[in-house]
Amino acid sequence: MKNKEVAELLNRMGDLLQIKGEIVFKTRAYHKAAENIEALGEDIAELEAQGRLSEIPGVGAAIQAKIQEYLAKGKMTAYEELTKEVPETLLDIVNIPTVGPQKAKLFYEKLNVKTMEDLRRAAEAGKLLTLPGIKEKTVENILKGIQIVAQGQERMNLGKATDVAEEIIALLKAIPEVRRISPAGSLRRGMETIGDIDILVESGHPLKVMDAFVNFPQVKKVNAHGETKSSILTKDNVQVDLRVVDAKSYGAALLYFTGSKSFNINLRQIAIKNNMKISEYGVFAVTNDKEKYLAGKTEEECFAVLGLACPPPELREEFGEEELFSGKKIPKIVELKDIQGELHVHSTYSDGRHSIAQMVEAARRRGYSYLAISDHSPKLRVAGGVSVADLKKKKKEIDNLNSRLKGFRVLLGTELEIDTEGNLDYNDTILKWFDIVVASIHSGFNQPPDQLTKRLVNAIEHPCVNIIGHPTGVHLGKREPYQFDFNKVCQAAAEHNVFLEINAFPLRLDLNSHHVYYARRQGVKFAINTDAHHIDHLAYMKYGVTIARRGWLTAEDVLNTRNVTELLKMLKKK
Repeated sequence: MKNKEVAELLNRMGDLLQIKGEIVFKTRAYHKAAENIEALGEDIAELEAQGRLSEIPGVGAAIQAKIQEYLAKGKMTAYEELTKEVPETLLDIVNIPTVGPQKAKLFYEKLNVKTMEDLRRAAEAGKLLTLPGIKEKTVENILKGIQIVAQGQERMNLGKATDVAEEIIALLKAIPEVRRISPAGSLRRGMETIGDIDILVESGHPLKVMDAFVNFPQVKKVNAHGETKSSILTKDNVQVDLRVVDAKSYGAALLYFTGSKSFNINLRQIAIKNNMKISEYGVFAVTNDKEKYLAGKTEEECFAVLGLACPPPELREEFGEEELFSGKKIPKIVELKDIQGELHVHSTYSDGRHSIAQMVEAARRRGYSYLAISDHSPKLRVAGGVSVADLKKKKKEIDNLNSRLKGFRVLLGTELEIDTEGNLDYNDTILKWFDIVVASIHSGFNQPPDQLTKRLVNAIEHPCVNIIGHPTGVHLGKREPYQFDFNKVCQAAAEHNVFLEINAFPLRLDLNSHHVYYARRQGVKFAINTDAHHIDHLAYMKYGVTIARRGWLTAEDVLNTRNVTELLKMLKKK
């Protein structure tokens, strides 16, 4: 589907027009059209073929013509003409936290800043301070934002890396000479962010596999082309490295190239103590400087000859090593199939793209037995927070749905705003209407750590709050976590039976795996949610489960592995 490509191009056009100084309603038209195209449940190319583009809200005749040109020719002339007036590189500046189109326009017009590097130099030289409205704190935030964006360009989130890898792996699987295949490295371990993608293949004809790989349509540049290892750069500037090994070494190579480095060092030390050697080629017994092959075809047999159980890839990290190599049985960690429902998704009552009924139907198709529609509360106006009047309508709609549904329960939820003073939206009487209350911070990220800690703890102590949503506020590649006393928050959550969220949205992945591992040891329990604003976002649950697995969580540690009756009992505050 071309929906995402078209939406991205229209968004870029809207930003460039705003930098150029076009009237607001015109720039907003492009963003609104992009938003509605991204939310489409149908392929925009099919809509165009059927003459139905005008049915998309916000797509008038002018935008429709541009979309038709792009679908037919792969380009948008108006966009290309616009980039001759306004440098396309300014879009990178717009994406820096705290900048936006207005400041990008100011920097371009007054200081001829066209790139992030131009902006960094101007900021460090003090030139930005000569401009109206720019203070020292503004410059400090801009420099910090440049650093965050640069890091985000070096590493992609788990969702993007998975999409790229799955596309390449699907093409490799179609090659007859490929017998076994797996991602390796940090992607296989499920890290929140990934640098390069590693893929391992077993084949008796490596050169045929490599020749096909370097000629895939996704290839922008071939970095290396060998018989057993090749490397490409995709058109999205993602490096993908492919290794091909024989059947005898596949398991050992998968183990070795999955890592982590610290995990591999521990394995080598165990092998040495047992007069063995382990490498990407296999596990060998070492006697009088002679090596005898013992294992290598599968990971399981490699671990077996070392006297170890085969741990899930997600656990092979530096944190958790003392548990992993303690000799104790590895717990059965949570799996995607354990999830029975979701507790934090949005509908059109706030900033979601689909109605409650549509979200419920999508959840039922995933095999869930319940779904909490947790729209924003009134203070978050930018996200269309739900007024009390609309909340009554929403409650009535949910009650009507529940009266018709069998084997499924729609829960009335809210994502309650924790304001900058630590106060909560809605009064206590209204809060008692909800089945689920998720409390979240969306503002005041730069407050002192003590104040942010107080805001979170106040919410946890409130008798109606059940879950703290995306607890650290991180936005991967865009915003660093805000600073607070995580230990105090964990203690309060454990004491008051409040669950910390693992937000599975790929741009968040908040809590991260380190936080989860630590919080679990403090007695904290968790809820895994996608924060879905679109029915397609429900598929992100797999990323949240991956983070939970990396944090050593079992199904018992996760609230939404329970059926709805057990879940509602568990929500009662201490």
